[in-house]
Amino acid sequence: MSVSDRPNRTILVTGAGSGIGRAAAVALAASARVRGERPRLLLVDRIEDGLSGTIEALGENAGASVTLIADLAEADSARAIAEAADRHFDGRLDVLVNNAGMLANAPLELLETDMWDRTFAVNARAAWLIARHCHPMLKAAQGCIVATASLSATQPTPPHGAYSASKAALLMLIRQAAYEWGPDGIRCNCVSPGMIHTGMSDAVYSDPAKRAERARHIPLRRIGSPEDVARVIAFLASPEAAYVTGVDIAVDGGVATGLMPTLRGASVPGGER
Repeated sequence: MSVSDRPNRTILVTGAGSGIGRAAAVALAASARVRGERPRLLLVDRIEDGLSGTIEALGENAGASVTLIADLAEADSARAIAEAADRHFDGRLDVLVNNAGMLANAPLELLETDMWDRTFAVNARAAWLIARHCHPMLKAAQGCIVATASLSATQPTPPHGAYSASKAALLMLIRQAAYEWGPDGIRCNCVSPGMIHTGMSDAVYSDPAKRAERARHIPLRRIGSPEDVARVIAFLASPEAAYVTGVDIAVDGGVATGLMPTLRGASVPGGER
């Protein structure tokens, strides 16, 4: 089969300019190639320079990729994204990765209303609006949605109350969509990253002492990478997960399963490795 005869794999990734979004784009494109498909990507981010870096990271898989600058805090951006996808993908969308997110760094008593609203707009409302506008394309392709939630969706994470609440809303949104859109052949799932070294967390994890202290509380004894999360996103978007919908997969090195032993002061089995 020649390259031009291969079926297309259409992929839309938000927050694609760095971190988990960039890694997801690379992993999804590579996964499509392995299955003999041609990846066609629409990469969305607020910062143009980041998208250029993602195109570079895609290498030979970047061939049919296009980029779009959008601020997901603006409600109209969702429609613009869907319209761009419709044009680029000829009305069929296989994979929607709702990954874009933001962090409001303030305790609840000091959090400003506009920051609360912006956090929910980016982390939850945009995911709903983009999915709603893309629904006809996802239905046509019997496609899937994978959203990047967080362990903070189920675990309080001071001083990031708005972030935790918005990610909890995203988690339930995906479960609701899985139920409502299952009859349309659309699968909807979440990944919930734990301690992952991205640009958002670089201030902590670029410090060797802080990184080592955080890793000490993780059963696998290391901070995760964007690629660790991207591989799970690629699985959920693949034919291998064809009967998986409405789930949330923690990508956290086991930290959530060890919360009670940690709170009780017990060490993780195996000692300090």
